[in-house]
Amino acid sequence: MDIQFDRLSKISIVDIIELNTNDRVLKQMPLANGTIFDEEKCIAWVNEKEKQWTEYGYGPWAFTIDGKFIGWGGLQYEDGDADLALVLHPQYWGVGKQVFNEIIKRAFNEMGFESITILLPPTRKKLKAIYSLGFELDGEVTLSNEHFIRYRLHKLVADLT
Repeated sequence: MDIQFDRLSKISIVDIIELNTNDRVLKQMPLANGTIFDEEKCIAWVNEKEKQWTEYGYGPWAFTIDGKFIGWGGLQYEDGDADLALVLHPQYWGVGKQVFNEIIKRAFNEMGFESITILLPPTRKKLKAIYSLGFELDGEVTLSNEHFIRYRLHKLVADLT
């Protein structure tokens, strides 16, 4: 399965709205709870994600398979860290590891990061996979009044896994 990385601005607003309002996806996105994600909000959201590429030289990608939008994610600037996000349509959750591996390869080999973070809500209790990927507990943060646990993956650890 050939997964392509592209810019979110090249994806149909309808497709992005469908993903970002999917009930199963929203259960994993506490910052999206209670917000209406309509066309106007989606356009502003895409513009904000694209702005990260200009400001920081990196940002989230759109993921496609055979031209079909399957999700978005990548690295987002978060208080000095490159923070990993990965949001896939539920029917594509099985390709998450493949997408993750490509993000990590790009982060450490092409973009030169020494570490990246991932923020998970404290309600996320199944953490075996996070630790098996090499992430380590790295503190707590609050974003938009939502509490998150931060985990960090160092380049050296990623290279060994």
